Amino acid sequence: MADNIILVDTSILIDYFRKPDKTKSKLISLIRTGYRFQISSITEYEIFAGSTPTQQGFWEELLKKTEVLSFNKGTAQIAVQLNSDLKVKRQQIAIADLFIAAIAIENNIPFATLNLKHFDRIAQLKIVT
Repeated sequence: MADNIILVDTSILIDYFRKPDKTKSKLISLIRTGYRFQISSITEYEIFAGSTPTQQGFWEELLKKTEVLSFNKGTAQIAVQLNSDLKVKRQQIAIADLFIAAIAIENNIPFATLNLKHFDRIAQLKIVT
């Protein structure tokens, strides 16, 4: 594997959180395969916005050493083009998913998700399953 960094989607982190045996999660599977993971600022928002006060400590600890890639002007331009392409095909996806995909594309890193139903519509996205 030439580059071992991967952007993980919110679904990967939620899967990790929910699994009683964390070793059976997709996140641990990716790490065992040799990937180091990063998240997008959108994923960070989704995680903390969707968690309860009692879950906050878990997420803060997990994400303490995780690099967070930001949504910026270049990402916005990519997201606009992706949305335009998907609109023509009548295959638009949720705006948060669109932004996460744009961050992966702009940073030229593979992407892991459990939500293939939406993300596989984006041809430019390098999805790792």
